[in-house]
Amino acid sequence: MAFPHRPDAPELPDFSMLKRLARDQLIYLLEQLPGKKDLFIEADLMSPLDRIANVSILKQHEVDKLYKVENKPALSSSEQLCFLVRPRIKNMRYIASLVNADKLAGRTRKYKVIFSPQKFYACEMVLEEEGIYGDVSCDEWAFSLLPLDVDLLSMELPEFFRDYFLEGDQRWINTVAQALHLLSTLYGPFPYCYGIGRCAKMSHELWRNLEEEEDGETKGRRPEIGHIFLLDRGKLCSALLSSVDLEDMRMWKTW
Repeated sequence: MAFPHRPDAPELPDFSMLKRLARDQLIYLLEQLPGKKDLFIEADLMSPLDRIANVSILKQHEVDKLYKVENKPALSSSEQLCFLVRPRIKNMRYIASLVNADKLAGRTRKYKVIFSPQKFYACEMVLEEEGIYGDVSCDEWAFSLLPLDVDLLSMELPEFFRDYFLEGDQRWINTVAQALHLLSTLYGPFPYCYGIGRCAKMSHELWRNLEEEEDGETKGRRPEIGHIFLLDRGKLCSALLSSVDLEDMRMWKTW
């Protein structure tokens, strides 16, 4: 953790840039539905959304009313519905129930699904099974890192631990790699990268592949971040490591 009030402390990177990028991307996605629209938001995206684009900003881009995604009929009278959701099967069932209810009532509306942070093939398959894949447009709001303070970022991935460590699902590894790639693109290459554990190694390897695909983009830039540490939580240790946990650092690998 940095101490910006100390005169000898290094200057912190401007992480507010991440917030501006996420806001601009969301505005771009909303404007793909020109005119007034109602926005349905999943509960655990409300807090991140409020940090990035508050209600007044949404109103400026023709979001008329806000609704929480929940298991009950929608009361919206808008001709355009936009859904900001996690890539979860239950959300696809919910959206399908609304669209199919409109079909039965003979009502035609425009529907847009914005997945955050990414969409998965399984979600698109559910939409196809429900017979509404051709009725909705799908996009991604791929904000990778949410600034919580001047020196604190969050990926806002509540399902990562359960999916990877308990169920062996590796789908979020790509999201971690994309976040690392975004950091290196905005703030220059990382001079030193350390890690321990299988998950950390996979994330690093995928990130390096992304870097190689865009070779030269960060070369010659002054790095604003000196060291990256990838901590694998496979041991279920506390985020605030004790002296015993720190013994493992002798096994850390430099990449």
